[in-house]
Amino acid sequence: MAVDSVAVVQALGRLDVERLRRYRENLAFFEGRQWAGQARRRERRLVFNYTRAVIEKAAAFTLRGVKSVIADVDGAEEPPALRALRRVYEDNDVGGLDFDSEVDCSVLGDGAFRVVWDVDAKRVRVTAPDVQGLYVWTWPGDPSRAWRVAQRYEVGDEQLALLRGGGPAASAVVDEQPAAVTAGVGGRRQRHRVVELWTAETFEMFVDGRRAEAKPNPYGFLPYVVYPNVRVPKSVWGRSDVEPVRESQRELNRAFSQLSMIMELSGSPIAVLENVRDSADIAVEPGAVWEIPEAAKAYLLDLLQGGGVQLHRDYVELLYRTAHDLAESPRVSFGEADSALSGIAMELQLDPLVKKVERKRRIREVAFRKRDELVLRLLTQFGGQDYAPFETRVVFGALLPTDRAREVRDEVSMVGVGVHSRRTAARNLGSDDAEAEFVQWLQEQRQVKEVGGGPGERVDSARGAGGGDGAAD
Repeated sequence: MAVDSVAVVQALGRLDVERLRRYRENLAFFEGRQWAGQARRRERRLVFNYTRAVIEKAAAFTLRGVKSVIADVDGAEEPPALRALRRVYEDNDVGGLDFDSEVDCSVLGDGAFRVVWDVDAKRVRVTAPDVQGLYVWTWPGDPSRAWRVAQRYEVGDEQLALLRGGGPAASAVVDEQPAAVTAGVGGRRQRHRVVELWTAETFEMFVDGRRAEAKPNPYGFLPYVVYPNVRVPKSVWGRSDVEPVRESQRELNRAFSQLSMIMELSGSPIAVLENVRDSADIAVEPGAVWEIPEAAKAYLLDLLQGGGVQLHRDYVELLYRTAHDLAESPRVSFGEADSALSGIAMELQLDPLVKKVERKRRIREVAFRKRDELVLRLLTQFGGQDYAPFETRVVFGALLPTDRAREVRDEVSMVGVGVHSRRTAARNLGSDDAEAEFVQWLQEQRQVKEVGGGPGERVDSARGAGGGDGAAD
């Protein structure tokens, strides 16, 4: 086992070369380095980073209203596991972490969470490690099951001391990104390459290629959740949102740069002289008078004649449409919409974005549930309270604006005629836990009956209280 782990660490530099190359290219493109090749002399290269706007907007739509819920058959207002989970996420600012991770995942094509126990602070640490330093080994024929994970990053001298002093949990509080470090021998800045190698049974840490620590895995499971942005069949790794829009973005930059140059030259027009051999006495200044030979002609070159600018504008509009189609982000999602559009028409126009976000939410739901499970397992293992069975449900907010009053009226009518149960109506109206709501409603109705009830207050019959629940559910 020892020889095998050393060989694995030594081979990391040769693994997943193509994946890491894609990461670097996609990240550079997202940051605005979008032109290919070297710039020619006096070439104008404008960058309108439409890719960043599309990715950040999709991230906001994907995470809108996301939260974890836990069903409680006793109808408690907040189950203990949910309360503990919420406290961990507040301590780790998981809301901000999720948005940053969602943007990274969309750009690179993959995302990850790391959940470990901080021995010193006695709390759970949730981070989003850079997938550029992650390597995953999966079970044969099952890319969804990882059995070994390696994480590689660089630290300074002081950070390395924290790692060696705190074991596997210490890496959760170490900044894994390049940062200022202490001076080494001769005043030189020193950095150390660290590799953590995890299996469900073992933990090993290597520093600069040498094993610094080896022990049983203190958790008994891999503390990582690795998930794709968009699934690639038969692969643990995903596909970036940058790839579909790369070419249209580059062509849009080129078209804007060309149009910008034409407009600048039109504002400072080019003077054309015909049959003039000597231009030494021709001054270029306001009010200048030129004396030219009798057979010569002088005129300004009009780059806008013949509808040339309109042709460029039409081409830019075509590129816009192509970019929106490939990004699955209609113009209406950027606030550009006809005020006369009905709700149904708005939904139809936003349908491509809705479908895209729904695909992402299915993947994120699995990742968030797995992260919840790891948090609850660590709290049970080290926190002294049992939160089994570690099961949560992830819910997301509505993607489209809704008429709340109309939806309530519709559900009241459905319950009244026995088409929907009260539980179904509660779920359709966004209740986190329809079962608990129904139990609380029954308790309130019993209390009202015990005190004699008020005007218009009564307890429905078993059939009415269920609202046809047995048949509907």
